[in-house]
Amino acid sequence: MKLCIPINEDNGLESIPYSHFGSASAFLLVDTDTGVCSQIPPTSSTHGSGGCAPAAELAEHAVEAVLVGGIGRGAIMSLNGAGIKVFCAIPGTVGANVQALNDGMLSEMDPAGACAGHSHDNGGC
Repeated sequence: MKLCIPINEDNGLESIPYSHFGSASAFLLVDTDTGVCSQIPPTSSTHGSGGCAPAAELAEHAVEAVLVGGIGRGAIMSLNGAGIKVFCAIPGTVGANVQALNDGMLSEMDPAGACAGHSHDNGGC
């Protein structure tokens, strides 16, 4: 599966998932089968508090799921509408989260549990 994870600093599988999708400084793409990582910087189409419209660009990267600490309802609905699942991150590294996802330990985020604002830590998860 091709997974997208918001990050602030790219350390590959040792990166720490950022707490909110819409304000991350970059996105890490991870192939959950091979562990291969690559970074995509945010653009106006993937980023911008309140103006986030990431589904089309992430679909261009063949992303099948997003793993986040927090995300707004509109972004979840946009991603889900593009066939991209949104999962709640757990504390720890990207590698630990990929393992948890592969083990079926992460829950899919419901738009009703999304962040209501930007003064949160891991809102919605």
